[in-house]
Amino acid sequence: MAVRTDYLEEFRLFKGTAGKTWFGLLLAILLIIPATVESYLVFLAALAATHIIIAVGLNLLTGYAGQISLGHAGFIAIGAYTSSLLMLKLNAPFALALPAAGLVAGLFGLVLGFPALRLTGPYLAVATLGFGIAVAQVLVKWEALSGGSIGLHPPKPAFGLLSIDSDTRFYFLSIITMLVMTIGAANLVRSKIGRAFVAIRDSEIAAQAMGVNVPLYKTMAFAISALYAGIGGALMGHLVGYINPDSFGVAASIYFLSMIVIGGLASILGSIVGSIFLTALTHLLSGIKSLPMVIYGGLLILVVIFEPHGLWGRWRRIRLYWRSWPF
Repeated sequence: MAVRTDYLEEFRLFKGTAGKTWFGLLLAILLIIPATVESYLVFLAALAATHIIIAVGLNLLTGYAGQISLGHAGFIAIGAYTSSLLMLKLNAPFALALPAAGLVAGLFGLVLGFPALRLTGPYLAVATLGFGIAVAQVLVKWEALSGGSIGLHPPKPAFGLLSIDSDTRFYFLSIITMLVMTIGAANLVRSKIGRAFVAIRDSEIAAQAMGVNVPLYKTMAFAISALYAGIGGALMGHLVGYINPDSFGVAASIYFLSMIVIGGLASILGSIVGSIFLTALTHLLSGIKSLPMVIYGGLLILVVIFEPHGLWGRWRRIRLYWRSWPF
């Protein structure tokens, strides 16, 4: 599966006067969305923001570091249940439960990263798939903690006296968190760590010959990606108001993998585009049983065959064509 090699070029969009203008316009649109659309669309936008967090983290692992994961829903579940249980069982404040969810998921990612050091390709995919299935089964069997198949109802978040009890308030919470996490990922990609991820993805032998500590950066990629999944899962659980093990099965892992493939591997902006596209598509097709999974499968096949760089890669080529037109 092809990935982009000019992984820093997309960030030039936000440099200079024109870039700052576009970024300011984006912030203005995000601010006026709750006042201009109906409540359901505000909820959908907040859900898309949580999906972006998860997709960006998965792209750091798969697109940039080249480590495929088919069990990412396991990390999302760990984050969702950690935040909910901390608030339900220990009365922990949301400001503590949310980062704790990311840290606990990141710890599991670190643990999974160690055995993954000796695995590549389909073997790594099967190992991560087994992890995701195992997490779901533990949640089903451990009824005293997780509620089993019945699930849990996460409480509404609050910051002191400010309760996040409406779609509009949760929208701003999700958007702010998403922006912080996305900017953090963009800075990570441009740092020494991001360059090491790309070097490992392109050739582990060459990276090691250049002095890159391959085991360290591989486990780091798993931990960082799991941290993003944990925070996104926690926000998603509180937003939806209900979680159960069935929500974090293999289909959920495929769903988020589809986002980064359709949007564009090794692209932060591609993760955003893919997340928004599939979130909207899912809800447009929600009334038709079983059809969404058929659509995901068909889209993956079409993208891999005809558009290996994803929707964002196609947009970049369109921009390049019109910039040089008619020559």
